[in-house]
Amino acid sequence: MKYKKIGDILIIDKNYPDDDFENLSKRHNVKTIMEIDHIQGTKREPVYRILHGSETETVNKENGCLFKLDLAKVMWSKGNNNERLRIAKLVRDDETVIDMFAGIGYFSIPIGVHSNAKQVHAIEINPNSYHYLCENIKLNKLDNITPILGDCMVETPKLKADRILMGYVKTTHHYLKVAIDSLNEGGILHYHETVPEKLIDSRPIDRIVAQAGDREVELLKINKIKKYSPGVQHVVIDARIN
Repeated sequence: MKYKKIGDILIIDKNYPDDDFENLSKRHNVKTIMEIDHIQGTKREPVYRILHGSETETVNKENGCLFKLDLAKVMWSKGNNNERLRIAKLVRDDETVIDMFAGIGYFSIPIGVHSNAKQVHAIEINPNSYHYLCENIKLNKLDNITPILGDCMVETPKLKADRILMGYVKTTHHYLKVAIDSLNEGGILHYHETVPEKLIDSRPIDRIVAQAGDREVELLKINKIKKYSPGVQHVVIDARIN
């Protein structure tokens, strides 16, 4: 991938061959061109460089949802758009959902727009992401999403749900026990993990089983999202916890 357009901002790769940014901005009809070096820390904050323009706030439309965000303050993962819609379509009528690591509402907003969930508890630790989560709830005119500013490790145990989303990678397995403990009997867990390809069929589900204790774990699906790095895949495990 050489570039991605998010709202009216263009994010280009480090070695993008064209450095005529004025012409590039006109060609793609954008106000700003940025280079994101990487995303850092548990708050998922971007390390970036502005190459053209100055405004970093935009509104991106995806799957019939509107997402307002500031790309200098929060991350946007364009590669997960199919997964966001997939999850929204799985949510059944009158479910209560916990969205751990909610960000700006990547999963919560599509659930609010495309399902009849009774309640979505969206937990986010980054104040900037939380701000845009609240903005996006208003922007999409949703009344069944409750934004919660705080640490998932602290806030999740206060709640109970029929479905829990764990849309984070790297250290997500550390949060498995609090997620499972907050899941109603027969509830569905959507657990994200970055895993070596040779361990895809074993390590993620083994980690869930280890934290489930006496509860029965039923593997429903292993969904491959994208390559995370050479030999490593980003996967989502759908599991029912009885």
